[in-house]
Amino acid sequence: MSITGYIMWAMLTPLLGAVIISRLGRWPNMREAATLITATTLIGIIYRIYRRFQSGEAGELVVAEPIPGLSIAFSVEPLGMLFAIIASFLWLVTSIYAIGYMRGHHEKNQTRFFTTFAIAIAATMGIIFSDNLLTLFLFYELLTLSTYPLVVHSGTDKARHSGRVYLGVLMGTSIVLMLPAIIVIQTQTGTLDFTAGGIMADSVSPAWAITLYLLFILGIGKAAVMPLHKWLPAAMVAPTPVSALLHAVAVVKAGVFSILKVTLYIFGPDFITSTGADTWLIWLPATTILLASLIAMTCDNLKERLAYSTIGQLSYIVLGAVLANPTGLLGGSLHIAMHAFAKITLFFAAGAILVATHKTQVSQLNGLGRQMPFTFIFFAIGSASIIGLPPFGGMWSKWYLALGTVDAGQWAILAILMLSSLLNIIYLLAIPVRAFFPTTNHHISENIKEAPITCLIGMLIPSLICIYLFLNPEPFYSLARLAAQ
Repeated sequence: MSITGYIMWAMLTPLLGAVIISRLGRWPNMREAATLITATTLIGIIYRIYRRFQSGEAGELVVAEPIPGLSIAFSVEPLGMLFAIIASFLWLVTSIYAIGYMRGHHEKNQTRFFTTFAIAIAATMGIIFSDNLLTLFLFYELLTLSTYPLVVHSGTDKARHSGRVYLGVLMGTSIVLMLPAIIVIQTQTGTLDFTAGGIMADSVSPAWAITLYLLFILGIGKAAVMPLHKWLPAAMVAPTPVSALLHAVAVVKAGVFSILKVTLYIFGPDFITSTGADTWLIWLPATTILLASLIAMTCDNLKERLAYSTIGQLSYIVLGAVLANPTGLLGGSLHIAMHAFAKITLFFAAGAILVATHKTQVSQLNGLGRQMPFTFIFFAIGSASIIGLPPFGGMWSKWYLALGTVDAGQWAILAILMLSSLLNIIYLLAIPVRAFFPTTNHHISENIKEAPITCLIGMLIPSLICIYLFLNPEPFYSLARLAAQ
């Protein structure tokens, strides 16, 4: 089978899996087995695509051309390959974790949950392999719509309100800001194809290019750049596996991936630096990084604290894009992978704590480390990787982002990165410290124990990968470097 055939099956496999899963609601064991088999099959397909891509095989899958010059088409490039490996692998890990969580927490509508999750992965694959802006936009919107039922899964008034915020912000920004920018680019350049080095240099003035680039940064609301970030904390009302999907597997990563892809293949890094956008627009992600860290320190709700942590970490990636130099782009691309494995560990730990203790506040975690040592050890590993401490993979992406600011002569931005990392220590590592070394005596029920084994396995796998990626960041490093250069 050619690489284009595998691309087609990468999108069809989750959809076919969703159909099968939806018919197995009466048989939970078979339903969950179908989920795991589908996720494993997708990993095998992505591996085949990676091997073909590494051997130099290229190909374009054109599904339709509704208007001459505008096609719905798919292809493989380094950044998409990097994201595909992450999303496919973490779908399997999240599915393993979700089996224990959904049963342990006695969640309703579990068949709908697993079905919709698979559809969201199919939409993510469409974004990953999109060959032009039109295709990316269509699947970007499909991802928003497919994840809405997951956000409102519980069916409570709070969940429905959060769902309205989720849809309102994400579809509002994409339609009001992103879509007009796409139309202008098509009008000015005559194409929306992703092209190495960009398509804008000879088509628009520098001032107009800065405006268009700003429309993309804000219009791609899934990147959660302030002030268009409120949807992300609101969506934390969803079950923890959904939070993992939002923060690590698909949604927010689709946002920052889209910004990187627009930077690399529509504007072009050289054109961005020639317009001065790297000097002016850089303060948008820099401000988000700092403010999100400060807000996270004030949050007592554990998932809300992690949500604001994600908002800040996403802007590390946006910062790498706006720096638009090879080192910054390398750091930003690499941070997609490093943050994904670390943050999914943290959300899995938060969900395990909820299942085992029904506690949601950081202030309630004193002394729990004795009853749940594995959970809080995994949380400490994920936190250290987010912070960028060795020997964890997050060190490398932050290292290259810092070098990118030095290469750009942005010393103030470098100071913000350092300050943010210190704040990360305060609001993340304080949690396992509180659990293992409480400052006050608290009565802990003897009945509390670790979450179900599938939850522990779900935390163990990304925790080990956080360590492994410090020792051997391939293939993510080579793919990120290839994209950046």
